[in-house]
Amino acid sequence: PLHIKAYFDNATSTVTYLVSDPETQQAAIIDPVLDYEPHAAKLSTRSADKILTDAAAEGLTIQWVLDTHAHADHLSAADHVRRQTGAIYGIGAHIVDVQRQFKPVFNAADLIPDGHLFDHLFEDGETFNIGTLSARIMHTPGHTPACLTYVIGDAAFVGDTLFMPDYGTARADFPGGDATMLYRSIRKILALPAETRIFVGHDYLPEGRDTYQWETTVAEERARNIHVRDGVDEKAFVTMRTKRDATLDAPRLILPSLQVNIRAGALPPKEEDGQVYLKLPVSMA
Repeated sequence: PLHIKAYFDNATSTVTYLVSDPETQQAAIIDPVLDYEPHAAKLSTRSADKILTDAAAEGLTIQWVLDTHAHADHLSAADHVRRQTGAIYGIGAHIVDVQRQFKPVFNAADLIPDGHLFDHLFEDGETFNIGTLSARIMHTPGHTPACLTYVIGDAAFVGDTLFMPDYGTARADFPGGDATMLYRSIRKILALPAETRIFVGHDYLPEGRDTYQWETTVAEERARNIHVRDGVDEKAFVTMRTKRDATLDAPRLILPSLQVNIRAGALPPKEEDGQVYLKLPVSMA
């Protein structure tokens, strides 16, 4: 059986997972966070290093570092993990669509949008191993074009596609997002066996709950998810999701996050003064 340890990042409400095979001590880290303080533009690897320290203490070898998608709410620490451990950095093959979408937004002249900055681009239905654990890829677009669900043993790591039943589902209004596609992706996830454990990428405390949670099941989602429980059809979901998305502000870290994450968690190249700069494309309201 796989072993799963979760790390909750309070600054971004992100959950990072350390998934390991007890038989071989091989492991994967899913959705690691690079700490970023936006007011001073200061970076730190503190959160990722805590996971690496724990993994080393448990005698684990980090075989894979995996992102479920190009996050818009936090900077990925996957490149840091890769450089520290030699792990293979995997993400969905449709990341190239996201790179093409956002390269001009940031005038990222250095970026070749072909996915080569990542080590492995996963296709829908592909399988791979973490030690002796068998893992399978489900392409679950809608929140972004490149979103993946990693199905590892009896667990599904769904990224931002689904949240806890009392919080609902991901937004679908980012460039390349699509509420109809999101609904269909969620139905694919909810067609997994009822006892499948679902591990979500974020938790935000809904009214009436005072503790963060990130593990549920297919059965619980089908019975209780406030947006997509059984009986909610595609049309009703798309209407609800579109109306709700129109009320949401952009994520606090969307601009720094995307320009780092399309570069596989790396910063833009240094400029002639030796300094690295993140860009804020300014638009008039």
